[in-house]
Amino acid sequence: MIEGCEAFILANTRLQTPPHTPELVLHLADEITPIWRKTEEELGQMGLPPPFWAFAWAGGQALARHILDNPDIVAGKRVVDFASGSGIVAIAAMKAGAAHVLAADIDEFCGAALSLNAAANGVSCDFTSTNLLDAPCPAADVVLAGDICYEKPLAERVVAWLKAARDTGSTVLVGDPGRTYFPKDGMTKLAEYQVATTRELEDMEVKKTGVWSFIA
Repeated sequence: MIEGCEAFILANTRLQTPPHTPELVLHLADEITPIWRKTEEELGQMGLPPPFWAFAWAGGQALARHILDNPDIVAGKRVVDFASGSGIVAIAAMKAGAAHVLAADIDEFCGAALSLNAAANGVSCDFTSTNLLDAPCPAADVVLAGDICYEKPLAERVVAWLKAARDTGSTVLVGDPGRTYFPKDGMTKLAEYQVATTRELEDMEVKKTGVWSFIA
């Protein structure tokens, strides 16, 4: 499966530098609708969710930027990158000196994207397509999650899971560009970035995006 996914990604994306993380290169698509349709054709399924792996979303870019600028957050530590998408946050963590990164996403295309993108940046990360929400968070010093509050039921479930990870001693950071279902109550903003994006993906060309942690 992963070999076929990698071939599909190479055929339908190009190496690009995300605007907010010029140190990194990722295999990204230029437009959302064509890659979405091609993904459905490739898998023989209609009504699939957007191909999150094909774009560097604002929340992930901001969180990756924060990690690259503050490497002490992850240096020498075990990291879980939840809902990894393209793998931008996982890759940033490895570039910042993490001892080990487990990237998790239920879309197996994300595993292929992570493999290609990590190799392009000279790092290596582990990947799982297991739904981590079905069990306590794997043992980790740091848990990172970029842009995970775009649907209400999922946001509520993820936030509860992240809080449980925090309660067991993990440092938990979330990147969010003002999604409707992001719960600011109980959170503290660590940093804010103006992340360039496109009208293809967002409602504006620059998204004010925060990096947040849970209030202890």
